Amino acid sequence: MEEIYYFSALAEHCIPNDSDVVIRHQKLLSCLKSEGVIIELAKFKEKDVYCQRCRSYTKHHEEKETDVALSIKLLELLINKKCDTIIIMSGDTDIAPAVRTAKKLFPFNGIHFIFPYNRKNKELKTLCPKSIKVSKENYLNHQFPNPFILSDGTEIWKPSTW
Repeated sequence: MEEIYYFSALAEHCIPNDSDVVIRHQKLLSCLKSEGVIIELAKFKEKDVYCQRCRSYTKHHEEKETDVALSIKLLELLINKKCDTIIIMSGDTDIAPAVRTAKKLFPFNGIHFIFPYNRKNKELKTLCPKSIKVSKENYLNHQFPNPFILSDGTEIWKPSTW
């Protein structure tokens, strides 16, 4: 059985500058869920960061727990023998320790990366040499139809920014 997991967080802190940011993300999540994708949402954490140049603190937001959740799911799937191969679409090295551990504990399972368009990562490519990059054309050729129709008949139109 094939399963697809989507790990992300809703950027509610961006609403003052982009009132539809969460709504757009939720629409994407609705489309993904309707296709059977399992959604795992983390959160953003507010953090005060000191700026040496302006000598003051500013608020920043960091996505928290997403990489950890992905790493745990990687090991969970392998420990429970739920798959032979795992493909991770990311270029984030925060998950490299989990991938190294998984490869050590489960040397006969395939673990590969698909790097999003315009992202590459030497460390992850070295860790999983059979990994591939997604081209701009791949994105254009594999989008949801516009509009995307949910099972209840709801139409979700793609924002012009996608």
